Amino acid sequence: MFTNNQDLKGLVVHATDGEIGKVVQLYFDDEIWAIRYLTVETGNWLNDRQVLISPLSILRVDVEGKRIDVSLTRKQVENSPNIDTNRPVSRQHEAEYFGYYGYPYYWGGPSDLVRKESKSSHLRSTDAVSGYRIDAADGEIGHVEKFIVDDEGFAIRYLEVATKNWWPGKKVLLSPAWVERVSWEESKVFVAVTREAIKTCPEYEDSARITREYENKLYFHYGRPPYWIEEVKDERTSAFALSSS
Repeated sequence: MFTNNQDLKGLVVHATDGEIGKVVQLYFDDEIWAIRYLTVETGNWLNDRQVLISPLSILRVDVEGKRIDVSLTRKQVENSPNIDTNRPVSRQHEAEYFGYYGYPYYWGGPSDLVRKESKSSHLRSTDAVSGYRIDAADGEIGHVEKFIVDDEGFAIRYLEVATKNWWPGKKVLLSPAWVERVSWEESKVFVAVTREAIKTCPEYEDSARITREYENKLYFHYGRPPYWIEEVKDERTSAFALSSS
């Protein structure tokens, strides 16, 4: 099911034995556009400390019920590594976090990758990147307004882009697969599509549900393979590699 980062904000996170706090923002990997952490404000019970919650622990997301259930106890969260969420999360901090919870490193690397600290990290905050300008292949086209998230796989499926400086009121969706890079220094997201392609793409109404029919029209317009076909290819490639090993 699709939701956006703003709708996830404020959802109450429930451990197996009580509330942990409320979602503040998301951290995502700007290479594969996966949500790596939810930042949660714990409130009075942990002196307003902010903690990171991995999607690996999420059991259920109920946007209408304003809650997220996780397979953690409050004590586990209380004793988790204290990470300053107001600063970039380094790879060393991630290694401590994953080691504490017993999660496998998603970067899958040996210890030398851990020692590279933040230089190897591609974590971005949704709050920080919201408002970044979008640079198409031939010029600026709008800015990032929201992130459309698959709340089952916790992948960012689309960037919701406001183009009001060019076409008043129009919003469009862009796939992260078309992003070439994200620049902290310039506060920009660079995409490998043209302004004309964006101008003529199917308009996005944020009050409407994103259907597979709409997604098919979107990918057909850009002449790009949809993510669900690419994911099936990846799964088949992985299965073949395993069977051959």
